Formats: sequence, C-alpha cells, structure tokens
Amino acid sequence: MQYRVLIETDEDGVFVAEVPALPGCISQGQTRTEAIANIKEAIAAYVESLQKHGEPIPPPVSEEVVEVNL
Repeated sequence: MQYRVLIETDEDGVFVAEVPALPGCISQGQTRTEAIANIKEAIAAYVESLQKHGEPIPPPVSEEVVEVNL
C-alpha cells in the first residue's frame, strides 16, 4: 500500500513525518531521508498491530495537486 506522508521541519530543525490516514502514526529524523525511513518502519508496525488485533486497515489517501493561477 502507499500512504501519503506529510513532512515538516520543527523548530529544532528535525524532520517530522506524519501519516494522515493512520492517526497517531508519526516519526522523525535528523534528515528528510532518515525521517522517511523511520516513517516507513512506523507504518509497517502500525499496520501489523491493526492486523494482530483484527482491526481494519485504513485505505490510503488519494490526492491531487491542483495548480491555481492568481
């Protein structure tokens, strides 16, 4: 599955990654690459936990990028 990941930099310069489709699935890293690697692990653990507890796995969020001329 593919999930949309939002990555922001916090006030300390740490990259914070969050998965909107998986509430509470958040990770971080000192670099963008590290944050992405860490969030992939977090997603896998999150989905594994849902499966273990017989809970449904949320579908990935689909999105479009829309350009607006101002």
